[in-house]
Amino acid sequence: MDDDIRQAAQRVPQFDVQFSDAAKDNSKQISDVENFITKQVDLLMISPNEAAPLTDVVRQAYNKGIPVIVLDRKVDGDAYTTFIGADNTDIGRQAGEYFKTAVLPQGGKIVQIKGLSGSTPAAERENGFKQGIAGSGIQIVATADGEWERSVAQQKMDAMLKAHPEIQAVYSQNDPMAEGAYLAAQAAGKRDLKITGIDGLPIPSGGIKAVEDGRLQATFVYPTGGAEAVAAAKSLLVDCKPVPKTQTLGTERVTRDNAVEVYDRLNHR
Repeated sequence: MDDDIRQAAQRVPQFDVQFSDAAKDNSKQISDVENFITKQVDLLMISPNEAAPLTDVVRQAYNKGIPVIVLDRKVDGDAYTTFIGADNTDIGRQAGEYFKTAVLPQGGKIVQIKGLSGSTPAAERENGFKQGIAGSGIQIVATADGEWERSVAQQKMDAMLKAHPEIQAVYSQNDPMAEGAYLAAQAAGKRDLKITGIDGLPIPSGGIKAVEDGRLQATFVYPTGGAEAVAAAKSLLVDCKPVPKTQTLGTERVTRDNAVEVYDRLNHR
């Protein structure tokens, strides 16, 4: 996301983008936003670590007349200028339908690795997935919070495999956690476990290559929204034009059949 914002902002000579990284710390992210408010920035882009803790400080910025672009993860309420992100409930639903039709059409036992519990994508991707598998014989026997991190997911997956050696597949809410689950499965000798992720970043270490290489069964593209965020900022600050309250980005399923084509296409946008 940062790279896409940098790249897009280079094409707008009026823009100077300052980045801060809270490293998954809510209080650090709050102080970062307070710092930007003090600096009187012309616009704030934020991907909130968790919704509830960041809502108040985002509202403060918005109420001071600073346009706020919320990316990927939401805040509570509507005190922001525009939200840009994919429909996480729909992505979860698509993943569930894929499990129902292609991964375990006869039903079976699976585990779920969630993202950080207080983040909106984690809840939405779980709700959507449950909608997608509804009416099937698929049973989620355990769920763990992998905090969006590969190393955390690997540890949690190792424990779930010990508790549920009979599972046949893993629904991971992002690709790094799916890779962690893959490493745990390999270490446990479960080489036939079917693992799917979400993100599908078109980079060498991303999920599309993991699908192409056979580590993941599938992934679902979650666009970063970086270019769209800069376009919205340009509309607001340079062109003085309004932007929609919500901008929903598209997704697509990536399997071995289309991984090479999708990777090349997304790299040449």
